[in-house]
Amino acid sequence: MSCEQTDYLVDSHAHLSMEDFDNDRDEVIEKAFKAGVKAILCPAELTDKKNLNTAFVLTKKYSNIIAAAGAHPHHAEKFTPENAAHIKTLAETKQIHAIGEIGLDFYYNHSSPKQQIKAFRKQLNIAQKLNLPVVIHNRSASNEVISAIKEENFTCGGVLHCFTEDWEFARQVLKLGFYISFSGILTFPRAHSIREAARKITLNKLLVETDSPFLTPVPYRGKIKRNEPVYVKETAKFLAELKNISFEEVAAVTSRNFKTCFGLK
Repeated sequence: MSCEQTDYLVDSHAHLSMEDFDNDRDEVIEKAFKAGVKAILCPAELTDKKNLNTAFVLTKKYSNIIAAAGAHPHHAEKFTPENAAHIKTLAETKQIHAIGEIGLDFYYNHSSPKQQIKAFRKQLNIAQKLNLPVVIHNRSASNEVISAIKEENFTCGGVLHCFTEDWEFARQVLKLGFYISFSGILTFPRAHSIREAARKITLNKLLVETDSPFLTPVPYRGKIKRNEPVYVKETAKFLAELKNISFEEVAAVTSRNFKTCFGLK
């Protein structure tokens, strides 16, 4: 595996609290740290008690893993006033650094669009009141995502994670104060519009992620079923080639952006 040591690479989105890692979670994390991944953001599912608790076990055990929490659009139908109150408690007790992942997914529609929009807007409103960034999921709902951010007067920024759209959407998101994070999809052969956006986005607005256990990047795609934080390096290397800069510069700037985005020392 091509993961020679580096001292400052960050995985800005890895679902380490999912059951996919139940059998070897610590080994996966230690492998990533040994390869030079210095920090990981774990987004916990607010409506899943086990997932949420597992994420907080990790943040207590590892000082360089931080958590976010939110109701994913797939689970928007489960979002309750009690969940909303729980987000506030988690924020006030400093257990989370962001609300997410939240957003809209009109491709799968596991929850109805109406339910998704209601949960998304409510969580944007909570984040604004708490002065927290958000981690946004968007699929086939770009116009509605932009509308929600603007109409809820959300100004605390955050990240559009696992970016899958084009430069025009990226341009609008950047104007609203967001960072944009690229996953292994960037390395996929047909990701032409995504790569075009990556070339145009300024370095000070870029992040990289794995979205583990999903979206294993090339060259491991098709060879390794489960993605892991250790493979964030492949996306960072690919991004460096697109931007015609060194891997070290991508690693340094995305790590710096991660700290700024999530208010870390």
